[in-house]
Amino acid sequence: MIRIVSFSLIFLFACATTHAAYPDTANLDPAKLWLRSHAAIVMDQQSGKLLYQKNASDILPIASITKLMTAMVTIDAELDMEEAIRITKADKDTIKYSRSRLPVNSVVSRIDLLRLALMASENRAAAALARTHPGGKAKFIAAMNAKSKALGMKNTQFRDSTGLIATNRSTAKDLTILLKAAWQYPLIRRTSGLGSSSADIGGKTLEFNNTNRLLRRANWQIGMSKTGYIKESGRCLVMQAHIAGRDLFIILLNAQGKLSS
Repeated sequence: MIRIVSFSLIFLFACATTHAAYPDTANLDPAKLWLRSHAAIVMDQQSGKLLYQKNASDILPIASITKLMTAMVTIDAELDMEEAIRITKADKDTIKYSRSRLPVNSVVSRIDLLRLALMASENRAAAALARTHPGGKAKFIAAMNAKSKALGMKNTQFRDSTGLIATNRSTAKDLTILLKAAWQYPLIRRTSGLGSSSADIGGKTLEFNNTNRLLRRANWQIGMSKTGYIKESGRCLVMQAHIAGRDLFIILLNAQGKLSS
């Protein structure tokens, strides 16, 4: 879904190292930096200090970044993670008609659905997690919004569990809150940080790759990650990464083009 080239490493390294000498880095004029994301934040995870921000309060579609909240609500429900769930026609994407490697009638464990939703951004997996929640999809979406409100995400709303709906909206500022919360879930860290993984689908073992290609590069230390893309949102990426000796929360929203950030 998103490809970040070497410029991102240079940009984020600069944010991480410059801040030590210049505490007002967060007040740099975004127009003077070549960053093609409409909104962005780079935050020191330990101190909470902003190293860089651009349009951080603009409310934007967040696409599959949504799936981090989907994962938290699923885990909070304390359901049987080994329960076998059948993919149904109700899980098919009738909004964007995106492809899926989970055929209708295939049976997948809840833990595998969560893993595939996070690392491979499988929309049918996220839809099935919401559908099989106690009370069904409507209660699941209500739980997503209740949790975002409880966390203090004042400019965030969810209308589905996949992010395919453009009215799933948030701000870079709110998404730092989401990242902080998601970081507290070891299962989310483990699954979203996998470069690739296999799953038993319909009696066949299939290999799935993470939509964040940086996770397959040895020179990146990424602890948690989620990408997103629909036409309305542009390319989006949120992640926790260790860069230049610092642990950072990074949010990039509405980047125009696959090879830019």
